[in-house]
Amino acid sequence: MLTRKQRDLLEFIHKRMQKDGVPPSFDEMKEALDLRSKSGIHRLITALEERGFIRRLAHRARAIEIVKMPDAMAEGGGGFTPRVIEGDRSDPPAGAMPVQAAPAMELPVMGKIAAGVPIEAISQVAAHVAVPQQMLGKGRSHYALEVKGDSMIDAGINDGDIVVIEEGDTADNGDIVVALVEDQEATLKRLRRKSGMIALEAANPAYETRMFRDDQVKVQGKLVGLIRTY
Repeated sequence: MLTRKQRDLLEFIHKRMQKDGVPPSFDEMKEALDLRSKSGIHRLITALEERGFIRRLAHRARAIEIVKMPDAMAEGGGGFTPRVIEGDRSDPPAGAMPVQAAPAMELPVMGKIAAGVPIEAISQVAAHVAVPQQMLGKGRSHYALEVKGDSMIDAGINDGDIVVIEEGDTADNGDIVVALVEDQEATLKRLRRKSGMIALEAANPAYETRMFRDDQVKVQGKLVGLIRTY
């Protein structure tokens, strides 16, 4: 059995594919279902996948295979043909990695980083994770952190994700950084400099921007990649 929202989303994806041959974006799904955040769409898609109605394809952006439709929605009582829907086949975004075998490098996972209210910085190695070499800049040190919280969800960073950080103490305006606040707490936020102050911005309207003096914040590195396990 599907909930009303799950059925509505499945029908919306199916109709868009039949009409345009490409899937809707998460923003379009959110608007169509009148949801306030894309996290709700993530949950609905996960539920549809767990119930066997869709299948997400690994390593392919915006690619979903509709496996089946509910009997009441299938055309002609079972005439539905599964098809793969994906984004257009135009050139990939700058910096996108080709889907092919690539050398990997193991990075230390240095514990958890808050994407929400800052938590105490953890500096002990908790595990290791294999990261494609192409994600890492040459001659630079990197480390990984597990994300805790949902304040960066609109930047595509979810609770439980592993973020890859290029170690360093500088960042450009607008970079997503690991910020050490008053030498005690670490948080993952977008950094902006405003009138001699540093703003740590969330990517979730439920969280307020926090303002600090320049001497209260130390950049520990900036985001260069993300790893997600389904």
